[in-house]
Amino acid sequence: MEIENYTRNLTLLTDYYQINMMYAHYKNDLLSKEVVFDVFFRKNPCGSGYTIFAGLEQVIEYINGLSFTEEDIEYLRGTYPYDEEFFHYLTNFKFTGNLWAVPEGTVIFPSEPVIRIETNLLEAHLIETAILNIVNHQSLIATKASRILHAAENDPVLEFGLRRAQGPDAGIYGARAAYIGGVAATSNVLSGKLFNIPVKGTHAHAYVQSYPTELEAFLAFSEAFPNNAILLVDTYNTIKSGIPNAIETFKQMKYKYGEKFVNYGIRLDSGDLAYLSKVGRKMLDDAGFPEAKIVASNDLDEFLIRDLKLQGAKIDIWGVGTNLIVSKNCPSLGFVYKLVAEKEQDEFKPKIKISENPEKITTPGCKKSVRFYDQSTNRAILDLMMLKEEEIPKDEFVAFDPINTWKKKAMKNFIAKELLVPVFEQGTQIYQSPSLEEIKLNARQELASLSEEIRRLKNPHIYHVDLSQQLWDLKYDLINNERKR
Repeated sequence: MEIENYTRNLTLLTDYYQINMMYAHYKNDLLSKEVVFDVFFRKNPCGSGYTIFAGLEQVIEYINGLSFTEEDIEYLRGTYPYDEEFFHYLTNFKFTGNLWAVPEGTVIFPSEPVIRIETNLLEAHLIETAILNIVNHQSLIATKASRILHAAENDPVLEFGLRRAQGPDAGIYGARAAYIGGVAATSNVLSGKLFNIPVKGTHAHAYVQSYPTELEAFLAFSEAFPNNAILLVDTYNTIKSGIPNAIETFKQMKYKYGEKFVNYGIRLDSGDLAYLSKVGRKMLDDAGFPEAKIVASNDLDEFLIRDLKLQGAKIDIWGVGTNLIVSKNCPSLGFVYKLVAEKEQDEFKPKIKISENPEKITTPGCKKSVRFYDQSTNRAILDLMMLKEEEIPKDEFVAFDPINTWKKKAMKNFIAKELLVPVFEQGTQIYQSPSLEEIKLNARQELASLSEEIRRLKNPHIYHVDLSQQLWDLKYDLINNERKR
């Protein structure tokens, strides 16, 4: 069972301008003004053809914990002479709105809303920064992990990145996200405790160096762990001493423990991993240890793992650290939070943001996202953004590209699924977060619904997120109206 109440009170985890905007709205009697904001992103990370959504459970914890403490109020008093009435409002602050989101583990694509928030203007401003902070990080790491798993052809991958993570929280929640993305275990003991993730580890070079000889180090470690003896063989010389000493250790342990000596092998952490793994595999097999595993680490990522696979490397388990936990080649994801509607006279009116860059023009209105699957293959073929009140198509329909307005796609023979689910209703949580194992399974099933062309590591096929006819018309009517001003 996952440990509760790890998350601290993060109410002040926001940008200062959010507080200032809240105050300006408060002074202008806009406390009750209702708005709708969408959370979405414009580009998949890491050159990927998809993104895996992660972090919703922490968003829920954050919103449930929203509460300005006396210390928070006292601190804010020192930043600007806000009116005392505003501080009184903050003292009683809580989230009172509605929130929809896609479940964690869902594969998502650019432009479509993955969180929709409907609440008053002040609450909407406050929660923006923390929500983006949470989902940007975890979705990035979950996506990176899934790419590494894809390159490893579903060999076990272990997350070894804690010491290189950007601080404790990035390490803790990065391990959670990596598990959603498919890793088998983490070296991070605290994440293991908090989220019930399996923990794995071998030993360091310093352990070997602390004994008079390499063989003595291996024997001592194997005696301590006769059911999990993975020996690091490159402290001195991998082929001349490391692997031979490991083999001698395995012989002695087999003689002493017999069939009880299980889950053993070697770890390679330097050198030419393809060459060393092939030589090591032959040496182990020739010595009578074909069941011995070969674990590899050392600055691995999806591209190096793919190349090692193509070179015929004899590696059974991959330990990936820095390049996974910081997503080294793509260290950020660009979720944004945009106003799409305001309530006027008991009706939400669509709002649009215009930009010189077409991809930055927002899609207005209260929307939902619907995914369409090929009825014969169950492959995801298109996501459609629709106005909330529209009925989901049951027969043939035409979808419109949101940027290239001349492009459209006819759809038929499909199964449809609405992606956004209700999470908060009038400030009360109505969604029960699944277990981390269920989230991981959801991610695996979601990825299986994508074609190999979309999952390709480089230059993937573009998965389309299009607009319904009604939404397309609304968007371009608003664009034309803005141009006439």
